[in-house]
Amino acid sequence: MCGIVGYIGGQQAAPLLLEGLTRLEHRGYDSAGLAVLGPSGVRVAKQAGRVRDLGDGLPKRFTGKIGIGHTRWATHGPATDANAHPHTDESGRVAVVHNGIIDNAAALRLELADAGVELVSDTDTEVLAHLVARSTADTLEARTAEALARVEGTYGIAVAHADFPDRIVVARNGSPLIIGVGKNEMHVASDLAALVRYTTTVAHLADGEMATVTADGFSTYLVRTIDGAGHVGLAATDRRASEVEIDPSSYDAGEHDSFMHKEMLEQPARAEAVLRGRLDEKFGTGHLGGLNLDARELRAIKRVKILGCGSAYYVGQMGAALIEELARIPADAEAASEFRYRNPIIEPDTLYVAVSQSGETIDTLLAVQEIQRKGGFVIGLVNVVGSAIAREVDGGIYLHAGPEVAVASTKALTNMFLAFAMLAVQLGRVRDLSISDGRRLIAGLNAIPGQVAEVLGREEELAEVARELAGAENLFFVGRVRGFPVAREGAQKFKEISYRHAEAYQTSELKHGPLALISPEVPTVAIVPDDELVERNVAALHEIAARGGPLTVVTHAGVDLGDLERTARRIDVPRSERELDPILLTIPLQVLAYHAALSLGHDIDKPRNLAKSVTVE
Repeated sequence: MCGIVGYIGGQQAAPLLLEGLTRLEHRGYDSAGLAVLGPSGVRVAKQAGRVRDLGDGLPKRFTGKIGIGHTRWATHGPATDANAHPHTDESGRVAVVHNGIIDNAAALRLELADAGVELVSDTDTEVLAHLVARSTADTLEARTAEALARVEGTYGIAVAHADFPDRIVVARNGSPLIIGVGKNEMHVASDLAALVRYTTTVAHLADGEMATVTADGFSTYLVRTIDGAGHVGLAATDRRASEVEIDPSSYDAGEHDSFMHKEMLEQPARAEAVLRGRLDEKFGTGHLGGLNLDARELRAIKRVKILGCGSAYYVGQMGAALIEELARIPADAEAASEFRYRNPIIEPDTLYVAVSQSGETIDTLLAVQEIQRKGGFVIGLVNVVGSAIAREVDGGIYLHAGPEVAVASTKALTNMFLAFAMLAVQLGRVRDLSISDGRRLIAGLNAIPGQVAEVLGREEELAEVARELAGAENLFFVGRVRGFPVAREGAQKFKEISYRHAEAYQTSELKHGPLALISPEVPTVAIVPDDELVERNVAALHEIAARGGPLTVVTHAGVDLGDLERTARRIDVPRSERELDPILLTIPLQVLAYHAALSLGHDIDKPRNLAKSVTVE
């Protein structure tokens, strides 16, 4: 969450920083600010509101060739001008931007106040500026390291200081920071989106690592405490920059009104990308070399535990159902945010799977670290090479979804499901899944990209349904077994961008309480695949209809809805293999959410209170 940018070189910093912050708007924020270091020292401009408002209000001569910038998502204190970053010390010579949360900020604020420091914001970040300023160390690196030695929590920070006008010091612990290498200039950012217009040569800092960034290059260090008085030493590390394969146009919505719309329509091509080279048609299995597990080791797995947050958690539930059905081993999904707090039992014969589009989701990263601390084997399903989770896991499946900018995940979620399907087939084939069933599923996977395109080709029809649903203040999404995680994901999409209250239930649970809320004002979106539960699902829908509840049914052609055909809205999706049904049933729900939000006039790529990458607990 939030965004950091930095620049040092021969150009004026402010326009580059504003451009970088604009490219980070998808991460979610409520205020923005810049600090530039010029001949007259550090100058700061910041305010609550949008980046464009900040740019419009900049003084005419806001000049300097070194600068740092930030978009803040409020944690400590509301979205106000005073709480916006950068924060400075009392002299105004130190400026700091910070992503993360300082857990002991309250104690440090009291300590600073007792020492006579006048704090002007409600934030945790402000203490960092004062701690750096109060250090008497000889270098900016040492002053920053001493300040960080006092704090507990997570951070990605960038520090500029008028007394050290040739450098920016950055550091990371649990919140991403990337250094971009240019020609006689350097960039800093918390997300590749802010860098790709200028460079694709980057270095990702590791947790606990600090870097000095000058116009000529960068040096990296680990911080070591060397005595009880809080003095620190810096041990050099050999962090190297490398090229990333990324198309800058991926961060341009082009002819589309939003990134979400662009990314929805990219799904057929991105689905082909994640499947390419990974399907073994001859032996009816998946070929996932990145797992770093041979057939014997795969066969020794007795349980699979999947961890993710939000949509990654719901697609994890779809994946768990696939693995149990195809590999016949116990599998379940759990919210990563809760996992480590219940002191989980880590078993040596369990495969742990961490799911995160960004690879930086802090709750999922902390779960990975907890598993590894206890000796577990964990793989990652991530979409960003070089991300924290990608670096920490023991193996993984790269999603090949391309950069996903919209907060509401579409193409990454689809590729997560396909990755789980390939994993499930590979696990099944080293056990009891027959070669004929394996080949059947491989053929089904090969057909998915074209079938996704077929669903997306009915966008106008789905938009009409969405506009009707958008008129309701409350909605139910229901499904059973394979359909329930689909319902959960559909409700998530609908609520996060349309701001309508949408709740998911197992269809079988309606009569155990939720049926009391059914009325003509509460529509239900029902997931009804043509499977072994179709008759029970249709019977439950009749209970909804009998109470006047409007129905939209996502199903397959040929499913007989009986009397409901006269009153229910019907959305048919192409038939796949039954095990693969969930992803095709999910696609129209994305389109419904998008067009509902569009009809309500919402900013689809920047839903209120939400961020693309959640990097604070």
